[in-house]
Amino acid sequence: MTAPLETTFAEVESVEIKDVPGRIVVFLDEDGGMGAVARRVDRLTRGAVRRLSQSPAFVKGKAGGGHVLAFPGGLAAEAALVVKLPRRPTVADARLAGAAIANFNTSVPLTVLAGALPRVAEVALGLGLRAYEFDAYRTREADAPAPNRAVRFLVRDPAAAAEAFAPFAAQISGVFFTRDLVSEPANVLTTSEYAERLLALRDIGVQVEVLEEPELERLGMRTLLAVGQGSVSPSKVVVMQWQGAGDDSQPFALVGKGVVFDTGGISIKPAAGMEEMTMDMGGSAVVAGVMRTLALRQARANVVGIVGLVENMPDGAATRPGDVVTSMKGDTVEIVNTDAEGRLVLADVLWYAQERFKPSGMIDLATLTGAIIIALGHEKAGVFANDDGLAQSFLNAAAAEGEGAWRMPLGAGYDKQIKSRIADMANVGGRPAGSITAAQFLRRFVRDATPWVHLDIAGVAYVSKDTELAPKGATGWGVRALDRMIRDRCEG
Repeated sequence: MTAPLETTFAEVESVEIKDVPGRIVVFLDEDGGMGAVARRVDRLTRGAVRRLSQSPAFVKGKAGGGHVLAFPGGLAAEAALVVKLPRRPTVADARLAGAAIANFNTSVPLTVLAGALPRVAEVALGLGLRAYEFDAYRTREADAPAPNRAVRFLVRDPAAAAEAFAPFAAQISGVFFTRDLVSEPANVLTTSEYAERLLALRDIGVQVEVLEEPELERLGMRTLLAVGQGSVSPSKVVVMQWQGAGDDSQPFALVGKGVVFDTGGISIKPAAGMEEMTMDMGGSAVVAGVMRTLALRQARANVVGIVGLVENMPDGAATRPGDVVTSMKGDTVEIVNTDAEGRLVLADVLWYAQERFKPSGMIDLATLTGAIIIALGHEKAGVFANDDGLAQSFLNAAAAEGEGAWRMPLGAGYDKQIKSRIADMANVGGRPAGSITAAQFLRRFVRDATPWVHLDIAGVAYVSKDTELAPKGATGWGVRALDRMIRDRCEG
């Protein structure tokens, strides 16, 4: 797994700033006002910090932005980043400041002169999240310097800062786990390799079991099995349990689509862009990242994460358009389009989660439809729900974490589009309202008494441009929002 930055906190008065090597960071408020640490740096540099604060670039710059002083006189450091941050920064301001620091990080030691800065843990979170790079398959030149993988914050109260950062460190690790899984090529992250990586969560206290194809057949998970029957990679269901609230507490369930590669099956996709279908297991990766986060921060909640791992390939054994299969629930499905496979995986896993665990609530995540990208672009995930309270809990958490989400409709009227001539339902309903009919399909596998939210994350799981807190590629969207929702909703 990609290792997060090693983040430590030390007492600022114990360090001689002029002798700090590498790169340093200092903060000014929106008016150029300086705290005690910034004033020390300004004196050492003979007013260079103050002069920068009066420059048009600094005055016009946004909160959280940084400005570089190269080779500042009076300091051992090779460069100083002067970050503009309000006296009372918002959470977003602080995290953006951290992201600016991440972009300043190179191959030399990095020290953040935070002093009594408010929200220093949020700054460290933004720095940690933005510092991600997936380079497992990139050959580095022999003489190229290794990137710096540690940051030291010099603060007034190191113990308090470390305590505040601890749950954020767990989130960063969970997000990195998710990003790594989504970034892996499909010839490496097969269903078997994926299951092994999830089994490794046992090392941090998560109970993990893997259901193999004979057990899935016995359970009647034939819609899930239909997706993977054209692949040499065996289909699996992985069950992860975190028991942080004792054995008597009803668990909350997270369910994820884990299509490790999606060709579309017999309804094959166009060649252009198909290489990105390594990310079609993004929903399951978010579930895995949340489970890692909960375990690392010792969450006081019972949560079960269940993911269906399959590969959708075309061969002589593959499911054909027009085939009819029977779900674990007992409903029959006409598979009109084999590229609408994610809902077939989720249908059985959703039903299994309810049958076995009787959850207090349930959220599924899937890179399910291109239609949600047409509706919401790459800024927000689609939120579909049968329960207003659970939907609002998630939306509140997503807003607090800055992870875009938007409530979408459900309704019986959309059922007309997924009627089948020969089975209980069809797996597609045509182009109109494509993301809604997909959610409406899933709704049939959720009991009325189970509060449920479906998150269509096709537009936010993997992006082609850098975001504020992630480089382009896998984002880890949803790990922080779900961790926060579980903390707010499930932990006493």
